[in-house]
Amino acid sequence: MSSDYNESQIQVLEGLEAVRKRPGMYIGSTSARGLHHLVYEIVDNAVDEALAGFCNEITVKIHPDNSISVMDNGRGIPVGIQQQKGISAVEVVFTILHAGGKFGGGGYKVSGGLHGVGASVVNALSTWLTVNIHTEGKVYEQKYCRGDSLTPLSVIGDSQEHGTFVHFLPDPEIFEETVFSFEILLQRFRETAFLTKGLKINLIDLREGIEQERTFHYEGGIKEFVAYINKSRQPLYDDIFYACGEKDGVLVEVAFQYNDGYVENIFSFVNNINTPDGGTHLIGFKSGLTKTLNDYGKKIGAVKDSDKKLSGDDVREGISAVISIKVEEPQFEGQTKARLGTSEAKGAVESVLSEYLTYYLEENPTVGKTILEKGMMASRARDAARKARELVRRKTGLENTRLPGKLTDCTSKDPYECEIYIVEGNSAGGSAIKARDPKTQAILPLRGKILNVEKARLDRILGSEEIKNMITAFGTGISEDFDLEKLRYHKIVIMTDADVDGAHIRTLLLTFFYRYMPQLIQEGKVYIAQPPLYRVEKNKQHYYVYDDPQLEVLYNEIGKTGIKEVQRYKGLGEMDFDQLRDTTMAVEHRILKKVDINDALLADEIFSMLMGDSVEPRRDFIAENAQYAEMDF
Repeated sequence: MSSDYNESQIQVLEGLEAVRKRPGMYIGSTSARGLHHLVYEIVDNAVDEALAGFCNEITVKIHPDNSISVMDNGRGIPVGIQQQKGISAVEVVFTILHAGGKFGGGGYKVSGGLHGVGASVVNALSTWLTVNIHTEGKVYEQKYCRGDSLTPLSVIGDSQEHGTFVHFLPDPEIFEETVFSFEILLQRFRETAFLTKGLKINLIDLREGIEQERTFHYEGGIKEFVAYINKSRQPLYDDIFYACGEKDGVLVEVAFQYNDGYVENIFSFVNNINTPDGGTHLIGFKSGLTKTLNDYGKKIGAVKDSDKKLSGDDVREGISAVISIKVEEPQFEGQTKARLGTSEAKGAVESVLSEYLTYYLEENPTVGKTILEKGMMASRARDAARKARELVRRKTGLENTRLPGKLTDCTSKDPYECEIYIVEGNSAGGSAIKARDPKTQAILPLRGKILNVEKARLDRILGSEEIKNMITAFGTGISEDFDLEKLRYHKIVIMTDADVDGAHIRTLLLTFFYRYMPQLIQEGKVYIAQPPLYRVEKNKQHYYVYDDPQLEVLYNEIGKTGIKEVQRYKGLGEMDFDQLRDTTMAVEHRILKKVDINDALLADEIFSMLMGDSVEPRRDFIAENAQYAEMDF
């Protein structure tokens, strides 16, 4: 290898070459997530037109060749010559990074896509892209190939409509996955429509055999968003609180409603961008809510001076809330825009919320009393939870760690090579202990089904022996005490029977992790083992099959004649330890599914529906999904 390092090795990537060379820098990844991000970039440009008041309908189509088209009825991209570059403004937008109407404050007051790279990045990563502009009685068109213009912008007809039409095919040379998911797009556009009051978004799938269409249009905006979040829960009252106001250049919208559950569900957005890690706007909401409810409680005598103030945790128990702010040039912490850093947002949200909520509580004393009673019950339970947490904290402390007696630990002390199998029942636990690699694999058997945490407060959850055993074994603590650095195993594998009871136990465990240890899922630490359903023997050869379709494929390959035995496993306990080892636990043969939750709203919806008290949504879900017969997270 040459040690020379000189000017000839310095590369300059011209135009959109940089995007094709390092696509992950611009869209996050080249997996399915990055593929769908292309659609969001184009749709977000249309939404910016809606936020500016010039667009009220967007139509997204998935075409039979898996290309995507997006049509909006906004003003249309300007078609004149852009003076700096000497080419049409359309070509500038689609071929030059950091170009568009989002700089200088002239084109858009607020915008989700701040970097001006969206349209040009989509163009660079597409095999082909066509853009049509309907404006001033004409239709203009330009075509591109992998970021380069094939034709100049030219008039191709007349039109009395206005808007922009973009049609593109993602480049298979760039993307590992090129098939779009209707469900993923549906979740995103439903959320966008909730956040943009009055905007209609049509999603149409034209692919043969799976044709379908959905329209999202919410005149109630984020009030309807809150109703949607609570649809699988039991609200404590009928009304949904809503506040809208502007302060210090920040437009604030807040909506919330309490339910009889114990988990807070708060979703925050800035210029329609989801901020899963919160930020200054969320801090303002929390402080405003806590202060206003305490002040109101004192005013009506519900909270005496001698009482402890209701804490933030108390007043947020069982709340479903949406905070949406619009602000020019928001400051985000980090490239992912997951957390807002704009300092003015805190005071603006706190001020608008406090003003409207104070008035609302005066006008709705019954609702106010219900909210305060909920908070005071939470406060009384908080002391019990604190004691239980301290007990668990002591048990998971590094000085005197006492691991649960049921745990069969591994010998390695390196967390990065250690994994723990959460196993259903003592019988399967016994087989798993024999089948494991004792150096790196630990086994923790569960006795029956764990507590449904969707229906219990933290003090009761921490009183559950099975849950305490898991928390102690993991070493991380729970809830606000959670510390990922103390995790003793970097793979947590759920291994249950392939039947209805096993699926229920998996769901209970995943609900617990999602609600009280979400970092385990976010950091990719949770897996689901895939034990085989059948063992087929023919000519002294053994074949393991994981579902019925695979069994049919195997029959076609080896033929049914001469098959000595077909064994259907009803549970892990029926497998000999060597079979369990070879199929489900040995690293070189096993199949593990990583639990990955990309969409917090969708995850919340599924867990609250499956594990909550509301029967109707669960019945509808089962009726719609029974055909699939497999739980796949």
